[in-house]
Amino acid sequence: MSAANETANGTVSAGGARTARYFIYAALVILALVYLLPLYVMLSTSLKSLDEIRGGDMLALPRDPSVAAWVRAWGEACIGVSCVGIKGYFWNSIKMVVPAVAISTLLGALNGYVLTKWRFPGHKLVFGMMLFACFIPFQAVLIPMARLLGTFGLSNSTAGLVLVHVIYGLGFTTLFFRNYYEAFPDELVKAAMIDGAGFFRIFWRILLPSSGPIIVVTVIYQFTNIWNDFLFGVSFSSGTSSPMTVALNNLVASSTGVKEYNVDMAAAVFAALPTLFVYVVAGRYFVRGLMAGAVKG
Repeated sequence: MSAANETANGTVSAGGARTARYFIYAALVILALVYLLPLYVMLSTSLKSLDEIRGGDMLALPRDPSVAAWVRAWGEACIGVSCVGIKGYFWNSIKMVVPAVAISTLLGALNGYVLTKWRFPGHKLVFGMMLFACFIPFQAVLIPMARLLGTFGLSNSTAGLVLVHVIYGLGFTTLFFRNYYEAFPDELVKAAMIDGAGFFRIFWRILLPSSGPIIVVTVIYQFTNIWNDFLFGVSFSSGTSSPMTVALNNLVASSTGVKEYNVDMAAAVFAALPTLFVYVVAGRYFVRGLMAGAVKG
């Protein structure tokens, strides 16, 4: 009887676990569909003609798909008084985000290295101040940053936006690398010092090659924040020097001419493609990096 009861209980437990798993999968599928619905609407609308958009169901598949709206959004759409499309603004964002991510990541790694392996009097205070910088809202730094850019002659330029994003993101990148390096064995650093390795040699040859997971996390985090930023872009740039987010806002908010919803959606897809690409390509490394950082922390 005892063996039979154990077998029955095991069967019931297995059945309950299977049911719970199916329920979880069903919930995840439903949530994924809800999450992907806006992307589907953007893509389908961008492939429709204006007549089909005005007279059809928003969720319906395009009857006669066309990439004409994509071509117009890229090279012909009117943004303000200039009808040159979004391609120039797209490249402005590329020229802004690549150096800003690279510089802020490298400086964050150096800061994390110094704050964990080359501690100095007051290092906790310095780290606390940089950590506090992570909680300063964007709006609070607009006026001081505008004065700084004016002083250095970087107003209304891509280089100025790079500087802004490097400064604002430095607190976050330092936090990531400091927590990651905190668990890195001090013995390796001391052994390298005994062998005659200096400050930068230890950093380049020992710590940085071991920092792959946290570098991926930092790059994805910074790339997403900088590419999607609107406030700094609209505050510190104008005209043809504006990034993609500002151009997209100006395109969608335009009140002149016929409202081309398909062109607006195509431009929005162009704006979303880089971050989608980064997450699709490096998403699994992002999760691994977060897990590695949690374990080390």
